[in-house]
Amino acid sequence: SAQIPLAPTGSVHCPYRRTTDLLQRLAPNKMRVGFFIGAGCSLSVQDADGNPLIPEISGLTKQVKDYLDNDNKLKAVAQTAWDRLTARAIPTPTVEDVLSHIRTLKSLCGKGAKDEIDGFSAESLDDLDLAICEQIRNIVSKPLPTSDTPYHVLASWIQAIPRDRPVEIFTTNYDLSLEQALEEQLVPYFDGFVGSDSAFLDLDSMAEDDLPPRWARLWKIHGSINWWMTAKQKIRRSRDKIQGEQLLIYPSHLKYDQSRQMPYYAMLDRLRVFLRSGQCVLLTCGYSFGDEHINAIIAQGLSGNPNAACLGMIFSDRNKVPKGVELAKCHANLTLLAADGGVVGTLDRAWARESIVKDGNPAYQIAVATDLPDSLSMVSENGCKWLLGDFAALGRLLAHQLSTRNFEHGGSYAP
Repeated sequence: SAQIPLAPTGSVHCPYRRTTDLLQRLAPNKMRVGFFIGAGCSLSVQDADGNPLIPEISGLTKQVKDYLDNDNKLKAVAQTAWDRLTARAIPTPTVEDVLSHIRTLKSLCGKGAKDEIDGFSAESLDDLDLAICEQIRNIVSKPLPTSDTPYHVLASWIQAIPRDRPVEIFTTNYDLSLEQALEEQLVPYFDGFVGSDSAFLDLDSMAEDDLPPRWARLWKIHGSINWWMTAKQKIRRSRDKIQGEQLLIYPSHLKYDQSRQMPYYAMLDRLRVFLRSGQCVLLTCGYSFGDEHINAIIAQGLSGNPNAACLGMIFSDRNKVPKGVELAKCHANLTLLAADGGVVGTLDRAWARESIVKDGNPAYQIAVATDLPDSLSMVSENGCKWLLGDFAALGRLLAHQLSTRNFEHGGSYAP
């Protein structure tokens, strides 16, 4: 195919070159590959009415808040919690902000049900925590409607590409979309739990990590709607709800309850281990780099391992992800690819336009466009836009890679 001319030095980045680089990094070889699936990926799957099947964090927060506003018992305490966060310079608190706040207060409250802290009783804090988690579970407990979603494509890609090291999936999502897709595509995976009826968390197996490479690894960093804390302070995984058990959704990153923190820390440690594992690439999608705790782990991993790389796929423009841009400017092995431009090798630049002539590679038609609506990007008319921040587009690229690769003979990517 025709060679892509170099972009003018010091001015722009070439989106087509980034596409080729991405496909080469995902080629079958000994490099470890990890995917970080953020909340934005949920928007790629629609219900029968064309709405997102599962909302991202702002939509989830609105639905939870609407429910609480109509609960006579919890309405006042919920509004107080939201108001306190707003007063603490968090203009639009999310359900995760609220959970973190009320659990911090709970850790400072007395042991009695009527003990109070900052105007909240221990009982009201418990009730609010339980109600928020239950509503989150109700909202995101939706199965994938078809078998051709981006989640299924990712599962097929994991199954088809031969590797010496397992593919690892990290996610901040609580839903079971990844589990459903992996199981429907017959991809074996390990998520830290062992057992069937009421699986238990096995930290030793997580640390030893000696399962076959064909087993994917799934690490749910913010918990799951099928994780439960039992009355005996044990952690189990099950779809069944038992009265009195607490859902393990979202860590506050504060020591409000060490036993509840344990699974989250174990999952985060897998991200640390992955980024230390020699030559590896972490591909993020649907993650806006808004979690400082996760950002710190990524930054530490990239600083400590020059053979590690992170490719951040951003759905919107660069100005919507300031923390990601700042991080990429400090770490040459973090490449941020947004709708209107990218940060490559610490250089923050827009995408090239007319000066770049793309060849006939069909992958470029999936990754780059010039006719996106302004609602996605403020790039000027006919300017290049990067599409792979959309999980659906990334799924199409993975499907294209599957269709153009010789798996049996380990062939490399051929446009």
